[in-house]
Amino acid sequence: MLATHAAIDDPATLLVVDDDRDIRLLLANSLGARGYRVETASNARDMDQILETTSVDLVILDVMMPGEDGLSACRRIATPDGPDVILLSALGEEQDRILGLEVGASHYLSKPCSPREILATVRAALRKRGAAPTPPSGDLYSFEGWRIDLGSHELFDPQGVLVGLTDGEFAVLRVFIERPRRVLSREALLAAARGPDSDAYDRAIDVQVSRLRRKLRAGGDEIIRTVRNEGYLFVPRVLRA
Repeated sequence: MLATHAAIDDPATLLVVDDDRDIRLLLANSLGARGYRVETASNARDMDQILETTSVDLVILDVMMPGEDGLSACRRIATPDGPDVILLSALGEEQDRILGLEVGASHYLSKPCSPREILATVRAALRKRGAAPTPPSGDLYSFEGWRIDLGSHELFDPQGVLVGLTDGEFAVLRVFIERPRRVLSREALLAAARGPDSDAYDRAIDVQVSRLRRKLRAGGDEIIRTVRNEGYLFVPRVLRA
């Protein structure tokens, strides 16, 4: 079991449950560095012992563990009075995610996932729970029911689900958010997203835009429009939160 020193006032307490020691240490160190109190356990039995003696706000729980698996453990602890649960699993098919949410998890992440994505999901879960208030930010925007925080690099769909973006995708989306309803050439997008001295080529923007479109297609509406021979247009009206 590992506990980290808090770097912020009244930090949330997290419990990382995974039979892989390297993953436990990686998450404990990365989350602890952000100011959270972090406990770790290698199985559901050790998890139960910690929950009996420690007030835990959120559990990051591996699905495939020896002994009781994460789905069964989640079903037991994800009660109205219990901690929130983020499930981690190498099983990433739609039916796996649905099952994880049905047994009570607030979020389901497919491995491999980066510590940065896990941190963003932790923040989202705690913010929804109210365990870790987030100070007002001047970087919050909304469009067509979506919400984006340019400061924390978090994008939420209209249902409030955190959407994972690569650094490149986020950089391009940021440009669209800051310059909505204007036709932007590939060159302008590239310069704004990567910098004027970037040696990347304009087709890289096409790839990023294509990926963004897929991730922003949840509502079925066209959000990024191609303007023939000119570039791209971010269609929705963007509002500052």
